Amino acid sequence: MINVANWDARRSGEQVAGIYDEAVAISAAVTELRRSIHADPEIGLALPRTQRKVLDALDGLPLEITLGTSLTSVTAVLRGGKPGKTVLLRGDMDALPVTERTGLGYASRVDGAMHACGHDLHTAMLAGAARLLSARQAELAGNVIFMFQPGEEGPGGGRIMVAEGVLEAAGERPVAAYALHVSSGLLPFGVVASRPGTAMAAADTLHVTVHGRGGHGSQPHRAADPVPAACEIVLALQAMVTRQFDVFDPIVLTVGTFHAGTTDNVIGDDARFIATVRSFSPQARAAVQQAAPRLVRDIAAGHGLTADAEFVDGYPVTVNNPAEVAFAEQTIAATLGDNRYLTAPNPLTGSEDFSYVLEQVPGAFLMLGACPPEADPGTAPFNHSAQAVFDDAVLPDGTALYAELALRRLAAG
Repeated sequence: MINVANWDARRSGEQVAGIYDEAVAISAAVTELRRSIHADPEIGLALPRTQRKVLDALDGLPLEITLGTSLTSVTAVLRGGKPGKTVLLRGDMDALPVTERTGLGYASRVDGAMHACGHDLHTAMLAGAARLLSARQAELAGNVIFMFQPGEEGPGGGRIMVAEGVLEAAGERPVAAYALHVSSGLLPFGVVASRPGTAMAAADTLHVTVHGRGGHGSQPHRAADPVPAACEIVLALQAMVTRQFDVFDPIVLTVGTFHAGTTDNVIGDDARFIATVRSFSPQARAAVQQAAPRLVRDIAAGHGLTADAEFVDGYPVTVNNPAEVAFAEQTIAATLGDNRYLTAPNPLTGSEDFSYVLEQVPGAFLMLGACPPEADPGTAPFNHSAQAVFDDAVLPDGTALYAELALRRLAAG
């Protein structure tokens, strides 16, 4: 848990009037949308029912709407009444393959699917912000792109939306981009946390197959056993990340699956394992993608075997622009009140495909505490848990913050 001693925004009474009051005024509709999405979750890149809910929520607003071609995304552009730059706001829409066990009255009605990461809140808050900003269209100095994204949980919907032109949706690229992400634990309710530079890790996958020659388990000298070599490789990879990489720019490598053989007295032909590899800078990521396969092949060769080692690219490092983080901190204070922002001491080891946007546009990824009042943030079931619960009372905070980030950033030029 990130420590904020005895602090909870529910008790602060410090929210600033204006946009926040407007967000409170529409909070019933935003909550209804969130709970409707939560009860009807969809996974991956194809979210037709969720897309329909978003389109219904945006109906009647002065938005230029474009739908994705290879995924059910929604891109909405609000053109302000005054000339200016463009800002992008992202909200992800997809759920996880998790069977919900919260007991909520609006719990998932879909077997094996749950909004366990809070994307339903992001979607509802972004739709609410679109309503608030549309009401201020005449005074808006520039354009806002609302990026409603499927497929954050693995398929890489952010990468696809970038490829399909979300960054050019307003006719020019945005000068800044922002995303909010709620947290069911770790952070106290209403606290916004971020940091300049690396905010979240890159996540890649290493697939290894060690090729041997099968035989009888009682006569290993007549075979070429791939298992001892594969075991040695696993241990060597663990040593590699501690001896070849800076402790202040680390690599985290975890072997999640290991498969070989069929029974106790058979030496199989192959041994296979898959590892997740987390890195916190583009430089370390590139280095481990070279070093790990080389180590795998060299150890296999030392045993007289061969090995295939393939890196499968996952999400890049999520890197916040320092100036945009500083701007977001100022906006949080002006919108939600003092002492609502916390600089995270370390990056999160999870990954985010908002990284594809931040590779091309300066911006900030912000975490927003949504821990329920009866729960301790330090022990509450965290995001991705079947028991993760997010407090709807945070919806006005996120709605107002989305809107103010766009308003103030455009006013700054």
